[in-house]
Amino acid sequence: MRKRMRAIFMGTPDFSVPALQRLAQDHDVVCVYTQPPRSSGRGLKERPSPVAKAAADLGLMVRHPINFKSAETAAELAVLEADICIVVAYGLILPEVILTTPHLGCLNIHGSLLPRWRGAAPIQRALMSGDEKTGVCIMQMAKNLDTGPIFAEAQTLILSADTTASLHDRLSQMGAELLGATLVRLGHLLPKAQPDAGVTYAHKIDKAEGRINWANPCNMIDRQIRALSPFPGAWCEMSGQRVKLLLSCVRPDLSGPSGRVLSDLTIACGRGAVEILVVQRPGRKPSNAVDFLHGFTMPKNVE
Repeated sequence: MRKRMRAIFMGTPDFSVPALQRLAQDHDVVCVYTQPPRSSGRGLKERPSPVAKAAADLGLMVRHPINFKSAETAAELAVLEADICIVVAYGLILPEVILTTPHLGCLNIHGSLLPRWRGAAPIQRALMSGDEKTGVCIMQMAKNLDTGPIFAEAQTLILSADTTASLHDRLSQMGAELLGATLVRLGHLLPKAQPDAGVTYAHKIDKAEGRINWANPCNMIDRQIRALSPFPGAWCEMSGQRVKLLLSCVRPDLSGPSGRVLSDLTIACGRGAVEILVVQRPGRKPSNAVDFLHGFTMPKNVE
């Protein structure tokens, strides 16, 4: 494959930024597609996506169509005469006419070891399910979600202290590095079809999944806390306050009635206990356990 290609990039959140930066370093990015600015903050000011900000810093042209249903939008993309399109957590469905417009089609960086955890929340689901490892895949995009053949993958162990935040950042960098290595060898790589066995779907996280059931075993609760950190956050009620638990570790050697505070921020589960390391009270910033306990009297039980 020739060294530099005309490339389109499509992405929206922070996860996508390292891949955009790597692509712009190695190839000629002719346009960046990202979702429109969103209103946020107290003044509901419109804020560009992380990818839009990164593209502006790189001096790249940015487009943010609402969708790709119109013939005009498809024609505007075709005029770019791109060799390839790289898609990373864009958030919009691409119709087949878009997938086939670039000469080499569209490649996607996905944050799991496909076919495990196709879908919207692969990092959270891998953590919540207690997977020992995860990774990133680069695949040829197909009509159905996350089903295309795979050009390359990279793996990483899931550590006992990993949260969605830490794993997100690691996989984001891994994806960017794998993208650079893959595009160099693209003309010599033969993509492999995904196996039919082992398919799982990473459904979008529902906020209702955040509430902790202390009757569950400590390993399950610890994974729930780390998988939902930083957002939306696993939570419980302490003295009538809805407190988010953002980092924990298991204490299988301890026991007590479910929800009983055994000491400081160590709480009994259905089996074993969890020690809470980082918490967040309503309207406040996250704090470590020591700082939290300076201004808060723990109840005998949490709910």
